[in-house]
Amino acid sequence: MPRCEQLPPAVDTPVDAVISRMRALDAELHPRDGVAVFNRVYLAVTEAVDRYVDTGRFADAHAAITLDVRFAQRYLAAVGTVADERRPPACWRPLFQFRRHPGVRPLQFALAGINAHIGHDLALAVVDTCRTLGCAPVDLEDEFDMVGDLLLSLEERIREDLMPGPDLFRIADPLTHLLGSWSLERARDAAWTAARALWALRELPEVAGEFTERLDTAVGFAGRILLTPLTEPGGR
Repeated sequence: MPRCEQLPPAVDTPVDAVISRMRALDAELHPRDGVAVFNRVYLAVTEAVDRYVDTGRFADAHAAITLDVRFAQRYLAAVGTVADERRPPACWRPLFQFRRHPGVRPLQFALAGINAHIGHDLALAVVDTCRTLGCAPVDLEDEFDMVGDLLLSLEERIREDLMPGPDLFRIADPLTHLLGSWSLERARDAAWTAARALWALRELPEVAGEFTERLDTAVGFAGRILLTPLTEPGGR
């Protein structure tokens, strides 16, 4: 299988610069802010990818770095859009709209952010990377799968760490039911299919644009469901 053409990173931001920006956000945001919750999760993932690169876990480190950075840039762009009081992509709007809602639990914020980033941004990041490196999605499949496997390995830990404790057991059942309707593995598979479809449509910009818009809207709708407010004991 042909690998991506080995081109220099060009305008790509180094991974360490992306990590620095996420750490700065972590320091800026209130810990209970929904965006801060997702940012901490994503920072852990990005740091893990960086360690994988440093230890030679990726067959094509340059392709992995480029995909990782292009991917992160879409999240950081959404954060910047909101900071500038502009409208973010539909996939991110629920998280920014509900980020301070007292009835939304940290696990919901984390998975809503993952939903937006995997469901929408990942497919576009694959296409961005292919254009940068002069390759096709099939040439990035190994890197895509390894990043996806890393996310899957962290999902269970995320759910365990952020699930409400015994003092909030009355919302644990509805929360489990709500979040059981969403799967990171299915979202990752759908992102790969969407990336291949967008690449096939690259010579049809109007159709590709419509596909991207519908994808953005659908992922945003799923995010809004994930952020359904849950009532705490005593109606608090």
